[in-house]
Amino acid sequence: MSEYQYDTCVIGAGPAGLAVARALAERNLPYTHLERHTAPGGLWDMDNPGSPMYESAHFNSSKTRSAFGGFPMPEHYADYPSHRDILSYLTSFAEAYGLRDRIEFGVEVRGVEKNTDGTWTVTRADGQESVHSEVVVCTGSQWHPNIPDIPGDFTGEIRHTVDYRSADEFRGKRVLVVGAGASGCDIACDAARTADRAVISMRRGYWFIPKHVFGRPADTLADGGPKLPMWLEQKAFGLLLRILNGDVTRLGLQKPDHKLFETHPVVNSMLLHHLRHGDITARPGIARTEGSTVYFTDGTSDDIDLILLATGYVHKVPVAQKYFGDEQHPDLYLSAFSREHEGLFGVGFVETNSAAYRLFDAQAQMIAGFIQDGRHKLLNADRFAQMIRSDRPDLSGGLKFVDSPRHKGYVDSGAFVKYLGKVAAGMGWRTEGRPPRVTSVRREAVAS
Repeated sequence: MSEYQYDTCVIGAGPAGLAVARALAERNLPYTHLERHTAPGGLWDMDNPGSPMYESAHFNSSKTRSAFGGFPMPEHYADYPSHRDILSYLTSFAEAYGLRDRIEFGVEVRGVEKNTDGTWTVTRADGQESVHSEVVVCTGSQWHPNIPDIPGDFTGEIRHTVDYRSADEFRGKRVLVVGAGASGCDIACDAARTADRAVISMRRGYWFIPKHVFGRPADTLADGGPKLPMWLEQKAFGLLLRILNGDVTRLGLQKPDHKLFETHPVVNSMLLHHLRHGDITARPGIARTEGSTVYFTDGTSDDIDLILLATGYVHKVPVAQKYFGDEQHPDLYLSAFSREHEGLFGVGFVETNSAAYRLFDAQAQMIAGFIQDGRHKLLNADRFAQMIRSDRPDLSGGLKFVDSPRHKGYVDSGAFVKYLGKVAAGMGWRTEGRPPRVTSVRREAVAS
């Protein structure tokens, strides 16, 4: 295998798994990479069984803020790339770094077990076992839908958005979308264009951030400008949103019960457009149902054929749940390092208010740096192992996140990136991957 007795096992070849594989490969650390699907890309591959992807899906952060370090998205991509472009980007990333040929496709992991000597046994669905020094679980956080109970005896159809694919599914139907996350707002806009009637239900009011402000992607506004204290940023950007959006309560939306940025941001320009044009109706939370009628907490009601639950996902880790603990948000140091089980890591489970790929990249680079130092028995590894057990930094960035399941363990992206950089610098590790040695492969793959 190498000079090492055991290698590292990476489970999953979506964005997180690919970031980890690159970080290990850059350091010539041996690894085994397993993926149950037949291609890389994770949930961005609509053909991947169980993927929550749908035809109208686009990235919710801009291309300039969303790429892996050392591998920018192509210039010809739109500001907010489509799911097809993201899959192409991930495929080209895997090819440019020689990662694809090292992935064992069509291999599902049944379970992970910790051995008495500190190693880990990974068992595949066919019963084959392999032993590894470390395991990095990159199975993703959007595969296991959160399905709340709908009160009453609704006689129509109830589905979760994990099974939704196309706006054609709404034709001839009265549709209620429950939830105001990124997919909920996208899919509600699909319903606004094709359903006989479209309604969106939100239990609380939200701040709506347009995808473009002054012609620029909204998430790039802070670049190049002075860094404001969070309270001032909330006040200034909140005022700007009130000027841009006006009074959203006149559209049937509730007034936000929290300050800006204290929940996961709703970055969407089209929902307000459809509300203003009467293509969709906003309602508060569901009070009860009777037959095909849905009654809301404000006393209004609608006759509905399909309730589509855009109610998010739980962070289940079926291959190693007993080691990761909480299904809603595993208690991992820096959202990546198991506090209790040495040699166990998870990437792809961070909940934050900005682009995820650069965070996956930073976590992957730190995991690889930690493994490399451990292989060489450097004091850094011992020092960081102690931090994993005891360090509990405040990564809120001065925000008071709302009390909801999604925001348990939530971190502010700016505070998170800053702290990762500080810790990595203290260990002599980098937080960003390097450009590929051969770029022609990448250009050809993305252009195809």
